[in-house]
Order: sequence, then C-alpha cells, then structure tokens
Amino acid sequence: MNQDARTLTLAEIAERLGARLEGDGERRVSGLATLRDAEPDQVAFLANRAYLKDLPETRAAAVLLAPGHAESCPVARLEMDNPYLGYAGLSRLFDPLAGRTPAGTHPTAVVADDVRLGLKVAIGPQAVIESGVELGDEVVIGPGCVIGADSRIGAGSRLHANVTVCHGVVIGARALLHSGCVIGGDGFGFAHDGSCWHKIAQLGGVVLGDDVEVGSCSSIDRGALGDTLIGDDVKIDSQVQIAHNVQIGDHSALAGCVGIAGSTRVGRHCMLGGGVGLSGHLTIADGVQVTGMSLVTNSILEPGIYSSGTGAMDNAQWRRNAVRFKQLDDIAKRLARLEKAGRSG
Repeated sequence: MNQDARTLTLAEIAERLGARLEGDGERRVSGLATLRDAEPDQVAFLANRAYLKDLPETRAAAVLLAPGHAESCPVARLEMDNPYLGYAGLSRLFDPLAGRTPAGTHPTAVVADDVRLGLKVAIGPQAVIESGVELGDEVVIGPGCVIGADSRIGAGSRLHANVTVCHGVVIGARALLHSGCVIGGDGFGFAHDGSCWHKIAQLGGVVLGDDVEVGSCSSIDRGALGDTLIGDDVKIDSQVQIAHNVQIGDHSALAGCVGIAGSTRVGRHCMLGGGVGLSGHLTIADGVQVTGMSLVTNSILEPGIYSSGTGAMDNAQWRRNAVRFKQLDDIAKRLARLEKAGRSG
C-alpha cells in the first residue's frame, strides 16, 4: 500500500487484481465510480453490456473491462476475463472501513472477566460480551453489540453496530454481520393443549461457517435440539428468516425477505431469489435456483431453475385469469372426458 492509503497506482491495482494493464502504470487513482460519473482520478468498470454505450465518453483514469471491449475504450484499461469479479476486488481496495478500526476495548463496553480475546480485537462503545465468550484475532465488535455466553467468533470477523449473538453460537472466520441481525434467537416452537400454547425450550445452537455474511435485520434461529447449520461462504441478504434446525450448504446465496421454515435442508451452490418461501422439513438439492416470490412446498431433488406464482400484469387481465384459475380443475375433468369419449368412438 502507498504511504497515502487513499490512493493507488494503476500498476498496483493491476497487480492486486491479476489484471492486464494497458496504460500509464504510475497514474494514481483515489476511488471508483460508474462509467458515466467517474472523474479523472477514479477507476470505472464495465461488466454489463447495457452500459457499453457509456464507454466512449468516460472521463475515468482507467476502465476495468473484458478484453473484447478494449477497442472502444478511450482511456487506460485493466483487462480481465471476469470484470465483475474484478470489480468486487476493486471495491475492497477502496473500502473506507478497511483498516480504520483501532484495536482495543472502549471504556463503556462491558466485558466479562473470563472472556478470551485474540490479538488486535476491537470492542466498540456499549458492547456487552458475556462470560465464556472467545473472540479470535482481529475480530471487530461494533457499538451496542451483545455477545451471549459461551459463544465463539472466528478470526477476522466483523459485527456492525447493534448485532445480537445469543448464547452458545459458533461463528467462523471472516464473518460479516450487519446491524440489527440476530443469530441464535429462539426458534418458533410451541405445543398446544387445546386451549393455549406451551413454549418448547430451544436447546440447540447456531453454527456459521467461514466467510458468511448476514444482512441487516435478518434472523437465524437456534435449533430445538441439534444446531442450525450455515455452511462456508453462504451469503444472506437483509430481512431473511431462517428457522430452527435449517441447514444451508456451502456457497449458497439468499436474497432479501427469504423465509425458510424449520428443519429444511438447502444444498450447496443454491440461490433463492427475493421473497422465496420454503416450507418446513424439505430437502433442496445442490445447484437449485428458485426465482423471486416462489413458494416451495415439496422437496426439490434435481438441480435446475424453479419458479412459481405469476408475474405482475394489468389488473383487469389478472382478475380474468384469477377467475380462470378456479376453473382449471373443472376444465381438466371435462377434457379428460372428451379424450376418453374420443378413444371410445
């Protein structure tokens, strides 16, 4: 890194991204922006052909793009076969939070005497760390976070402000938990005696693998007996609900407002679109993609893309179609009778 941590040369960027540079390697840049908005001290990127029209007019110092678009670029180029992946790396180079949290415990934090702290741990104002907790090296605990008793958080993990990690939760290395998320709250377990509900104590925990990210205001409930299990490199968006004893395989991604009912197992490399709902006790195979707002009520045992529901349409057309939905069973029976009569004739 340069002495000025806010700037990098194009040569340094190319080396860190593994990109091929065409242009002045000593040119310094201080950030990144879109093709249309970039200034001469910024890097832009082109990962979607829809923005190709903005490339000839860009004022950026350099553009990160695929080799196939090089001829249309009027400025220096950082060429990569996967420019969107390069953009991900570039964004981290200019992340304003990176390296800005000093190690140490704020005087207003409440930390139990037996908490085990790794090297360079940072604990922010008003945080509460209960007995038996273990924090790995370079863990960052933001203001107002609560870490319940006997929980463990792996090295390099960061909790933004007001995250709640309940008792007995295990979080792997390099996790990123956003504000307001709750890891290890009670699962929704009750028994009914005919007149009222009786709470079932939730005796399991939650285990998050390495490199997991959980968005703001998402909840991952603890298991009723065994643990709720989230695999390595799972990415969970904001306002997602994961119920007790759910298992999610490595490298899966869940978009906003997904809801997964208890004891469902989601495989590896799965993607659930926004608002997807999974019923309880299902099995979802590896490599399944479920498109937004779909409701899954049966197990999916083969990889592929699955959808349910209808897309938005003119209201008058939707009302006509809704009436016909109710007629489908009768139409199918009538068709079966006609086919039977035709074969008999």
